[in-house]
Amino acid sequence: MAKRAVVVGGGIGGLAAAIGLHAAGWQVTVLERSAALPETGTGLGIWPGAMRALDALGVGAEVRRQGRPQPGGAILRPDGSRIATIDVGRLERRYGEPVHLVTRPVLLAVLAGALPEAVLRLAEPVTDPDALVEAYDLVVGADGIGSVVRTALHGDRYPLRYAGTVAWRGVADIAVPVGGETWGRGRKFGLTPEGSGRTNWYAAVALPEGHPAPADDVAELRRLFGDWHEPIPRLLATLTPDGILRHEIHDLTPLPSYVSGRVALLGDAAHAMTPDLGQGACQALIDAVALADCLRGAGDVPAALRAYDRRRRRPTQRIAAAARWAGRLSQTRRWLPARDLALRLALAAGPPG
Repeated sequence: MAKRAVVVGGGIGGLAAAIGLHAAGWQVTVLERSAALPETGTGLGIWPGAMRALDALGVGAEVRRQGRPQPGGAILRPDGSRIATIDVGRLERRYGEPVHLVTRPVLLAVLAGALPEAVLRLAEPVTDPDALVEAYDLVVGADGIGSVVRTALHGDRYPLRYAGTVAWRGVADIAVPVGGETWGRGRKFGLTPEGSGRTNWYAAVALPEGHPAPADDVAELRRLFGDWHEPIPRLLATLTPDGILRHEIHDLTPLPSYVSGRVALLGDAAHAMTPDLGQGACQALIDAVALADCLRGAGDVPAALRAYDRRRRRPTQRIAAAARWAGRLSQTRRWLPARDLALRLALAAGPPG
């Protein structure tokens, strides 16, 4: 008889884990608190390592078909002068695969479509993870940065940390030829072409924790970035309050383990990181494949989970630390030439594949 697993959270990591576990012979249930999968959302960059994970799950070809390769770009100053070039060709030459851009709703729909219909159970929040441990052979906490499964394992000993920035993001009905980021004093603005006349955008500003929210996000964005180089002012002119997300950026204090007994954490529940390297979703996908690999044919579930922890904890915590460093670099208000040199050196070293 197949062992029974429950995945708490039907996001990218949770659905990917369910696909992998199902293929490994487990009977899987996914409990997702939302009543439906999202129909709108910003784009994600799927890096080569994450694309290999999607290939292992059997959905890589469909993600490539529905996404598009990320074009090159640059890191600029507010006046439009260049700090560094983003060489996507170099990444493809190194790893044999470009970064693919796909929207979050599309990726979630592809992942959900690869599961048997009865696996994903919507509108089922989890409040008592301990009860799940009694009912299932395996509990996977894929329930995000505010994970109730993580809290059940670790309490409040490893809290979320404010990363020093407030971020806005959204999608604008405007086409831009290339993407990239513009870095000013303690603030940055990013653009990623989505295709079909739409562009993903995001902005981050160094602010103290608990800083009062502006009365008008659009007006605040125009005040902060309206005199920067084009096409930023042109994009800002198209924005309306609808669809703009604003939130403080947090990451997670490193955990001593991602597992305990028959419970495992993955994705943001295990290693929530700042978005500065674009690796959150990617690492969740790689976690999911590693978890399924370790549990395939395993007779001893706790031992298999310990192998998963050895495989994933150190790499993901290194990436999370690098993302936090990159975020702090972008918060710099002084010594900008030194900041720009550090940024060029970091880009030359290359991102995680």
